[in-house]
Amino acid sequence: MDVPFPVPPEDVLAQPTRARLFALLSELKRAAGTVELAERLALHPNGVRNHLERMEQAGLIARERARKPTPGRPRDWWTIAPNARPGGEPPRAYTDLGRWLARAIPPRPGSLRDIEAAGREIGRELAPVTAETGGADALQSTLVALGFQPTLEQEPPDQASLCLGNCPYRDAVRENQPVICTLHRGITLGLLDVLEPDGKLIDFVPRDPDTAGCLIELGGVSARPSDT
Repeated sequence: MDVPFPVPPEDVLAQPTRARLFALLSELKRAAGTVELAERLALHPNGVRNHLERMEQAGLIARERARKPTPGRPRDWWTIAPNARPGGEPPRAYTDLGRWLARAIPPRPGSLRDIEAAGREIGRELAPVTAETGGADALQSTLVALGFQPTLEQEPPDQASLCLGNCPYRDAVRENQPVICTLHRGITLGLLDVLEPDGKLIDFVPRDPDTAGCLIELGGVSARPSDT
């Protein structure tokens, strides 16, 4: 009797338009509407919506309805899903280059200060200047786009914590954790400078890069507006 070979799961991003949409959302680092995405790719919104819904079903992107009522079809906002696993694997950054650079930089006190300052400049450049929301929500969306798979807990009235479910820099962290985590701390400060200028980084707790769970504690950050 012939035994059928197992059929591999469908790679949703093997479809070119879906791959372009995922790359575009990653590049924007913020929520984007169906019409905006369609216009950027010069495609019809209805077709783009079908692709987005298929990607949502696959757990690659997340949808949020507009909070304010508008005439016609409810407006959808799309972002990279916090637990997205494109290609079936957690996101990874430029592995080899990151490892080599980490190995080349000595973790001396003076160099760590310079690394954090450089990271802060990078964070300001990475921050999306047209974020739909501010505060912890915008920071979460940006970290999602960067591959950290964060979960957000708001602690009223003005505190929040982000637990990072993935370390896209884990190979570089294994080479030199003080340097890479200091750079990431600086990036977080730079993101806050743009997304929530009144916010403060209360604590930044690195964890094992293979199990993730790094913790970012924030103060002076706004809560997401209520849907009610």
